[in-house]
Amino acid sequence: MYESLLPSFLIVFREALEASLIMAIIIAYLKKSGKQNLVRYSFYGAGSAIGLSCLFGAVLFVVYGNLTGFGAQVFEGVAALTATLVLTYMILWMTKHAQTIKAELEQKIELAVTKGQLLGIVALAFIAVFREGLETVLFLTTLLTIDSAGTLIGLTLAVLVVLALAWVLMKGVYRLGVKRFFQVTSIILIIFAAGLIGYGVHELIEAGESANIQFGALGQHAFDINPPLGVNGTYPLLHEKGAVGSLFAALVGYDGNPEWLRVIVYLTYWLVMGAYLIKNYNTTRKTPP
Repeated sequence: MYESLLPSFLIVFREALEASLIMAIIIAYLKKSGKQNLVRYSFYGAGSAIGLSCLFGAVLFVVYGNLTGFGAQVFEGVAALTATLVLTYMILWMTKHAQTIKAELEQKIELAVTKGQLLGIVALAFIAVFREGLETVLFLTTLLTIDSAGTLIGLTLAVLVVLALAWVLMKGVYRLGVKRFFQVTSIILIIFAAGLIGYGVHELIEAGESANIQFGALGQHAFDINPPLGVNGTYPLLHEKGAVGSLFAALVGYDGNPEWLRVIVYLTYWLVMGAYLIKNYNTTRKTPP
């Protein structure tokens, strides 16, 4: 029960905190350069992004709610793979811009201010926040299909915590190392993305089998370590649907009886993205965070 609470909390916390960090940089620079009267335009952009993200999420939820059987399985699989692509893009983007994002943002803000482009401030804040909002919506849509209650509780808790941290960031009391923040959260994103890509592959395999599509050996179970059900039909703790197993399933994509295709895709993702992060970290570790 509530197996999606922790994953939803962590992903919303990370995305919302990153958006808050970028907003804090924008607002701090505007104030530092004597343009405090333009701060409200950054909030216009952020508010619009949040509203559009919520609208997009509502549309996805309504669409999924009207699907059953094959359609629902295909939707869940595609949604999970799409979320994986977005998460992967964010990992690549963060590792590339971790050391320069503050300077790049300030340069864009200065350009918008000097040219009198108030819409530029709105657009900059909108893009920064909407990117995080879109990623969050795609991720939560998948989690909602697993555990709606836990996902909503995790979402609410994360928003409350980030609002408190955002206030601190805006006041400039606490300074967060951007480079270190991106490095740590990139690892968290890889963990979630690997689990998502495995889940997406599993759902598409089930959808294909329900449509009489044969996957051969790739559709066979690689192993089965799920403990047998209890005498009253309950799931044991370490079963993929049990209290502990379901938590690992939501966090890292654990499955007690995965298909070979799922195992191959899951491990390949870990190897490729893990090697990329290690190489990137070794290249930049001598640079102060």
